[in-house]
Amino acid sequence: MNALPAFAQPLWLLLLAAVPLLAAAHHRRAGLGALTVSRLPARRGGRWRLHLPFYCRLFAFAAAVVALARPQLGYAWEEATTEGIDIQIALDISGSMGAEDFQPENRLAVAKRVVRDFVARRPADRLGLTVFGGTALTRTPLTTDRRMLDELVASLDLSEVADGTAIGVGLANASARLQAGGARSRVVILVTDGVNNAGEIDPRSAAALAQGLGIRVYTVGVGTAGRVPVPVRVTDPWSGRPEIRRVLMDVEVDEALLQEISRRTGGRFFRATDPRALAEVFREIDQLEKSPLAVKRYVRYQEAFTPFAWAAFAFTLLPLAAAALRVTAEP
Repeated sequence: MNALPAFAQPLWLLLLAAVPLLAAAHHRRAGLGALTVSRLPARRGGRWRLHLPFYCRLFAFAAAVVALARPQLGYAWEEATTEGIDIQIALDISGSMGAEDFQPENRLAVAKRVVRDFVARRPADRLGLTVFGGTALTRTPLTTDRRMLDELVASLDLSEVADGTAIGVGLANASARLQAGGARSRVVILVTDGVNNAGEIDPRSAAALAQGLGIRVYTVGVGTAGRVPVPVRVTDPWSGRPEIRRVLMDVEVDEALLQEISRRTGGRFFRATDPRALAEVFREIDQLEKSPLAVKRYVRYQEAFTPFAWAAFAFTLLPLAAAALRVTAEP
């Protein structure tokens, strides 16, 4: 809160222009003779007493003018309101997201960390989480509970849904959640590292659904091109126990499909081939999707003319007191 000085009736201040004129006229008249000086008490260094009554009245006049202008102190404060954006994150957790080309972590671990950072930077928005592999699952609908959402993202695992990459089902699921939210601005961030190979909904049909609902879709293709090590759960033929083996696989990202989805819905396509690039992608999306902010300014004024009114009264009485004490010859 800031204090802002102001005047309710500033036109009165124009009278202050007379102050230097009155002072000049007084000194010009005083220089014509010394009759006034002869009436002063016989004290050395008493020339200032000649002018004391005049300047007291001049200061009283100036203070009265300022009081009439009604000085005020305005205490201003601002109230910010924001219209949040509904954002549903559709995150691929198929087996290929376990690829270990984002050393020292796999793709899913890096994606989880980046998503958690993104969620923490969106305090004014409602966010939800859809995960998909061979099918789609809503982990949380739109919520403002950042702590719960952070914990859910942190707990994601590759084994939560059937294997496969059902991009169409994941996008349709996220779009349906946003439709129920009813916000004016709605966004899906779809993160995947593969090609649509599962699910009963074609990705282009899901994109048409999102477009019809006015939902922008930002698509993010993650992972490096070529053969990458992917951990695979297998059963040891000798012991019969399950174990994890790393197998080199060609994991392709269907960039053409992701570009088509984003272009059709008014979003953008991003490619992230390492952890730093993926973090930069989410930071860019964060900048693109800023929540509209409205700021209302309030000002409350308090009258501050009282000290000037008292000063005018005091300077009016001062010549009378000076004359009573024989400091000056006349009030």
